Amino acid sequence: GARWGVPRWRGPGRAERGFAGSGPAGGGHKPYWTLDVPELLADLGSRRTGLSASEARARLERYGPNRLADEHDVRAAALLARQFANPLVLILIFGASISLIVREWTEAVIILAIVLGSTMLGFWQEYGASRAVAALRDRLLLKAVALRDDAAQQVDARSIVPGDVVLLSAGNLVPADGVLIEARDFLVSEAALTGESFPVEKTPGRTPADAPLRARTNAVFCGTSVRSGTATMVVAGTGAATVMGDISRRLAGKPMDSEFARGLRRFGYMLTQVMMAVVLFVVTVNLVLHRPPIESLLFAVALAVGLSPELLPAIVSVTLSKGARAMARQGVIVRRLDAIENLGSIDILCTDKTGTLTRGVVELTAALDASGEPCPRVQRLAFLNASLQTGIDNPLDKAIEAAGARAGLTISGVTKIDEIPYDFLRKRLTIVIAETGATAVHTVISKGAFDNVLSCCTSVRHEDRGAPLDDNERRRLVDFVRDKGALGCRVLGLATRAVAPRERYGREDEADMTFEGFLLFFDPLKDGIAATVSQLAALGIRIKVITGDSRHVAAHVGEAVGLDPARMLTGEELNRTRNEALLPLAEHADLFVEVDPQQKERIVHALQRRGHAVGYMGDGINDAPALNVADVGISVDQAVDIARESADVVLLRRDLEVLRSGVLDGRRTFANTLKYIFITTSANFGNMISMAAATLVLPFLPLTATQILLNNFLSDFPSVAISTDNVDHDALAQAQRWSIADVRVFMIVFGLISTVFDLLTFGLLLYVFQASEPLFQTTWFVVSVLTELAVVLVLRTHQPALTSTPSRILVVATAIVAAIALSMPYLDGFAAAFGLVALPFKMLAVIATVVVAYVLTTEWAKTRFYARRRASKRVDA
Repeated sequence: GARWGVPRWRGPGRAERGFAGSGPAGGGHKPYWTLDVPELLADLGSRRTGLSASEARARLERYGPNRLADEHDVRAAALLARQFANPLVLILIFGASISLIVREWTEAVIILAIVLGSTMLGFWQEYGASRAVAALRDRLLLKAVALRDDAAQQVDARSIVPGDVVLLSAGNLVPADGVLIEARDFLVSEAALTGESFPVEKTPGRTPADAPLRARTNAVFCGTSVRSGTATMVVAGTGAATVMGDISRRLAGKPMDSEFARGLRRFGYMLTQVMMAVVLFVVTVNLVLHRPPIESLLFAVALAVGLSPELLPAIVSVTLSKGARAMARQGVIVRRLDAIENLGSIDILCTDKTGTLTRGVVELTAALDASGEPCPRVQRLAFLNASLQTGIDNPLDKAIEAAGARAGLTISGVTKIDEIPYDFLRKRLTIVIAETGATAVHTVISKGAFDNVLSCCTSVRHEDRGAPLDDNERRRLVDFVRDKGALGCRVLGLATRAVAPRERYGREDEADMTFEGFLLFFDPLKDGIAATVSQLAALGIRIKVITGDSRHVAAHVGEAVGLDPARMLTGEELNRTRNEALLPLAEHADLFVEVDPQQKERIVHALQRRGHAVGYMGDGINDAPALNVADVGISVDQAVDIARESADVVLLRRDLEVLRSGVLDGRRTFANTLKYIFITTSANFGNMISMAAATLVLPFLPLTATQILLNNFLSDFPSVAISTDNVDHDALAQAQRWSIADVRVFMIVFGLISTVFDLLTFGLLLYVFQASEPLFQTTWFVVSVLTELAVVLVLRTHQPALTSTPSRILVVATAIVAAIALSMPYLDGFAAAFGLVALPFKMLAVIATVVVAYVLTTEWAKTRFYARRRASKRVDA
């Protein structure tokens, strides 16, 4: 127990014992899994019927909410500290410290003011973004069913407290650590804790104190998922004191990076290498030229900062959170912000057909006997099976119940004896009943996938009597199902068996059964679904249907929406295929049918190994493994707990059209994030190279350290508005990927264009106008700011700038900063603080000429650059 971080029980009073923090507790320092249920309930001050609502509120107030260390909490102090922990900000603070040491008070104050301005801007943006995203996530809070005031109530899982009695069934996530009071065919997946891929059966009882986690068969743990059966548990530990809480605490600060985050880190490494090279060069040159060492060091530090897009963390947070809010308005809730980039980059979408391609409103269209004729007996048996089962809540049973209610069927006169819950290996659900007056016999009713039900049968009912189920009869039944499936009907089988009464039944009783007949269901296609699939294809996203349904039904649906029914793989074929051989097969197939949960995971892995970004859409227990491994797991808010919690993105409506909108928003968000990185890096790189080169020929520094920092701050300010920018159609028409090589090439090409114009400006100022140091620095300061602002409007699009309209906010922000840059030299106090002087008209004319020439040249170069890249991609294709 201690090995897993589960504290031993402690506590003074019997009713209060065990409530140390929110974790497991008990008398005599015994682990909770070693106690009998009555002793455990007594130690927790609880009972089998649960707590009262007032007791639960009191315990919640005393011991805190049932949650792990919550990464979704918005902590203002932590966000503010993170702004100052930025290495770029630390460089600035280092520069300010040097200024203070050498008593350059004005320069130190200016640097610190710029530091404060940048960090507060970043903090304000990130704090607002974090609050918005946290609000979105609150819409998807996990629920649990607890006994409160002697009744089952659905409650927020965060309100679960030690002593609560919780009801569990297939599809639930276990909300806390605890011990089973009752269980029936209860299988739990503990892969999240133990790595064991197969579900573990849990039963009430006691286990030794030194039992390892996987051997505590009477205990269930927070974060694990129920695969089948039902159970009642008493909660012994919540929140951070659970096993999952301890693991989360030990792994805190070690989150797995997304591809987007890894790309940003590689980008940072690239900038650092360039910065170090240029800084060493500048410091060396200035020392060789015998320039003041402190001034040279400050200049070099400012130059390094000038290359770096210091607002990048804020820009990324703002852009992603704005995208998340826009997607929420379309009915798409993003649970992890990094998933936005991944959603925009998917080129394959794997999905089930029910509710996605079809309406998801399943109707029982016929209950037929083994001869294919309508049969009231089959409908009644199916109604009893569906009405009395207590495992998985599913649309097929609801359809059976609805049809039975319309036919006037009831469960009166029937007593439920036992239940063998559905699981994804047997694919059957079995109920054992006793009819009033038939005390000498129990009836076993099994319903499920046709092949799985037929495999249990040795006879078939014809005209109220059983007949042997020979090979010819089996072929006839199989052909019947195939023909109905080709018409789009889903077919279940129904079988029965009469047995001598006993108390308990198990899976071994699903044998020697009599095949009774068929249940036919129909789920019509959604209106316009074929057009939606076509539109997704136009976005470069290929649909692949993965379903446990029969090949005949899947082929019918697939063909109706434009998929090729001949490109099909069955679960049986997958079992015979090695992983390497599966790679080309998975690429080629449109339909994967009759598959189990592990096979779904294999299919996703195979597609990823072929270089695809895979989205997986599912809402069932059997979808959880694939949702976890997909690049983007997509579920719906009506999904079972484990599916929703495994997903990165949750749809408020199960609709591919909603998902298509989400993909477009993801691409739009990613495109705007890349705009800032590409544009700012290239502009800053050009300025950095220009100033490094200028140190070789100028008798003074081209800009002071404070002027460089002010320049960088002003040119970055409008970039916050990039998150609002419009995105061209061609940027949305295909999946985008993060590429450091692309950033490097763009930075060099357009940075060097900027450098050429900078050097041209230096030549004009130095050799034509013989500008003094203050006039030179002021003119080039204004030129640098205006060219960086102008280039944003040019490089924000691959199209001609005049044909692509930027957002109004971006235009207004750019215009305001341009006006500030032009007016600063004429504001006496401000100008003096930064070493600026008023510019004569001829210098304003020079500035205008250089900016216009630079914009035109950049526009021409951009056209050539993207034309060559498009030609290169065509050749590669």
